[in-house]
Amino acid sequence: MTVGKYILSIDQGTTSSRAVLFDALGGVAGMGQKEFRQLYPQPGYVEHDGVQILQTTIYAMRQAVAAAGAAAGDIAAISITNQRETVVAWDSATGIPVCNAIVWQCRRTAPECERLRAAGLARYIKDVTGLLIDPYFSGTKMKWILDHVPAARDLAGKGRLRLGTIDCWLAYSLTQGQAFVTDVSNASRTMLFDINRQCWDQTLLKELGIPESALPQVVECGQVVGMCGKDVLGREIPIAGMAGDQHAALFGQCCFEKGMAKNTYGTGCFVLMNTGEAPVKSEGLLTTIAWKLKGKTVYALEGSAFNAGSAIQWLRDELEIIATPQEADRLAETVADTGGVSFVPAFTGLGAPYWDMYARGALLGVTRGTKRAHLCRAVLESIALESWDLVKTMEKESGVPLAQLRVDGGASRSRFLMQYQADILDCRVTRPLCLETTALGSAMLAGLTVGLWESQEELGALWREDEVFLPDYSPECRQADVDRWHKAVGRARDWAK
Repeated sequence: MTVGKYILSIDQGTTSSRAVLFDALGGVAGMGQKEFRQLYPQPGYVEHDGVQILQTTIYAMRQAVAAAGAAAGDIAAISITNQRETVVAWDSATGIPVCNAIVWQCRRTAPECERLRAAGLARYIKDVTGLLIDPYFSGTKMKWILDHVPAARDLAGKGRLRLGTIDCWLAYSLTQGQAFVTDVSNASRTMLFDINRQCWDQTLLKELGIPESALPQVVECGQVVGMCGKDVLGREIPIAGMAGDQHAALFGQCCFEKGMAKNTYGTGCFVLMNTGEAPVKSEGLLTTIAWKLKGKTVYALEGSAFNAGSAIQWLRDELEIIATPQEADRLAETVADTGGVSFVPAFTGLGAPYWDMYARGALLGVTRGTKRAHLCRAVLESIALESWDLVKTMEKESGVPLAQLRVDGGASRSRFLMQYQADILDCRVTRPLCLETTALGSAMLAGLTVGLWESQEELGALWREDEVFLPDYSPECRQADVDRWHKAVGRARDWAK
């Protein structure tokens, strides 16, 4: 039996580092959050400062514990969930990054992806890793660092280079170098990992010139990987759960049965469907490891849209036509439709099912009568419409019609967006009482590992729905909106090539 009544879940995201303290009923006891800088050194490049990510994570951890009035001795375990595909490179002798982290959104490795395609590796990569060739994934980012950061290649020659995704970087840093590990869900997003044999693929490592010595050990999503140093919270605490953010959200939504699906509306939009213990091959979607727990591997199909909540942030931060996300909702509801305006949020290309790294954002159908309310509505509708693409492709390739979509993430708080999502999909959309499903999912993995919870059945009984959105849209209106969306997508595609 475990000692401690809480799980402290680190949720390291694209724009902020968060930490949530969960009690044994899955309730939020305390929370901390701190944003960090987004770095855009040139068009198409997106970077983060790895040290700042670590510092903001520790700040959020301490803030969450303080907010609950808890002590370190009350915490049974720590879990980590993270923005996936973002790569940190560091020196094992100093623990200091050799360059800025390259973020999952970054497009700088498009030429390398073209080279891999020209080399005829697309089918091999799809069969082995479940992924398509795209700058989104970590492998080409690692090669870019080795090719363009002199210190990285030098350290690799000395056996001191460490390459990892954010889960790996945090686990290594918090354990003071004890744990150089990544979990199977994050490993399956690198474009270097064989999801069938569950090991680093030697052919791809050789093709990209990445030494295996620089890569972490791959572990299950639920196991003790090391002890968080006492300098962080005042005593050593086991790190016992790790999963990429979307995989953690699938687990946190208790989508434990084959065919269950969720959509997370965060910076991007990510639909995952549990496909059971065998991988389902797909052309337009990604086949990925959902989680591995107590020796059992569960696979998922994933559809990824790169920009969702980031489009709402764009309205606020770059266009400055809203002050808060809630204002976008309020304005959208003041107009009956978009006034003929269509928006495609392809700021960093298009993900599934298009996989167009040269697509760019498009605003179409603008007239002198276009108001900011029309633009707000068009942006919110675009998030639901790109999710339509993901869900319909998933239904087709899995052969499973979706009766219900469980939703979470910041933008799922928008009642306008959730109702339009139900309308456009013509299915039931269910929002849970706890929207912190990403953090909760990784906490559940850690809690199962240390004995705070005994089974997935016990966890399933904790899940509660908050609000259900039912479709109320005519087939004609639905088809017209989808047709207009696809017409707009066609205009945005291949723009930057």
